[in-house]
Amino acid sequence: MCCGCEACVQICPKQCISLIQDKEGFLYPKVNTIDCVDCGLCEKVCPEININEQTQPKQVWAAQNDDEKIRMDSSSGGIVTKLAEKIIEGGGVVFGVVINSKFEAVHTYAETKEELIAFRGSKYVQSSIGNCFKKAKEYLKQGRKVLFIGTPCQISGLIHFLGKDYINLYTVDFICHGVPSPGIFKWYLQEEINKFAAHRAAKNTVSFSQSIHSIPEGNIQLPEGVEVMNIHFRDKKEGWKKFSFVLLIAEASADGKKNSVSISSNVCENTFLKGFCSDLYLRPSCHSCATREFRSGSDITVGDFWGQEYMFPEFDNDTGTSCVIIKTDKGQKLFANICDIKKEKKTIEQVLSYNPSLFCSKPETIQRQKFWRIVGRYSFQDTVRKAITLNIFERAVEKIIKTIL
Repeated sequence: MCCGCEACVQICPKQCISLIQDKEGFLYPKVNTIDCVDCGLCEKVCPEININEQTQPKQVWAAQNDDEKIRMDSSSGGIVTKLAEKIIEGGGVVFGVVINSKFEAVHTYAETKEELIAFRGSKYVQSSIGNCFKKAKEYLKQGRKVLFIGTPCQISGLIHFLGKDYINLYTVDFICHGVPSPGIFKWYLQEEINKFAAHRAAKNTVSFSQSIHSIPEGNIQLPEGVEVMNIHFRDKKEGWKKFSFVLLIAEASADGKKNSVSISSNVCENTFLKGFCSDLYLRPSCHSCATREFRSGSDITVGDFWGQEYMFPEFDNDTGTSCVIIKTDKGQKLFANICDIKKEKKTIEQVLSYNPSLFCSKPETIQRQKFWRIVGRYSFQDTVRKAITLNIFERAVEKIIKTIL
């Protein structure tokens, strides 16, 4: 049931808890029992053991950042950027997720508005917290304002790790469908890079197999002269409702210049996103999440305000609208102090109409079981396709299970 928040790793006074990748590509804590002194701190900070009380929303808003560029670079309405900028303006620190040079989703911190750019946009893969809970605690003790952005379970882990309420701490989580496997994303990305390499006219000094049949070991390998410039999980060039996964690759030409190539596919076509939306490789704990129903302890929950074209079409410009759910007085004050936004009060029922993940975990499906059963036989693309496509017997069993649930 471990959610992978890494609070236990950071709290351990003997540093005897390490993270080990399992066969699904997720990291899990492993205790060195020789060095362990049975202090019990790891259990005290675990959000799966210590489940928070449910909180009730104080206010619910539909909101959009007035800056269209920021809104287009953001997953929904660009409101988190506004919150983060307010903290930076007050000399504070903001913690969020970036894609690092190894193409991994990792938490880090920003102290300037320019550094916030890398935080924008969803990263549909579980992030590694590293030592960010410790760093956040250091800044809080210094009296600086800290805004921490993460999944509901990460925010719950942070709060348990800190062990006390800090008036200078602000936390933002989001409506979470579940976190996909970092190992699976690496498999997908390596296969896409290999396909690109296979179609290059120039010969590479390294030979690449076009398809891979399981999660690759080690780091992503790039052919000579090829560079991944950027990864967009939710590019809005085709609109907010029909976003795309975009991989921007640069290759060196004969004259030494870099030519960039954009590999793009929308949410209905992209293999990785189709597998994510079909719940093939969510973390097992996501299927019975302990931090849904506003149990994370965050000050603000944000998400996409889907269904706006039916409920309040005046916001519907297909560039993104955020739902902003205020749950604490601190959150209310922070949101009230941001400016240059379009906002309108709404109800939690309107949010729930199109965001069932607020309260309901996705059950483990036959497709997920099938996916992991056939991993190792086919390429990533074929594995996803075969897992999603059920035969007559599998469809009958799935129907029975859904009826029971």
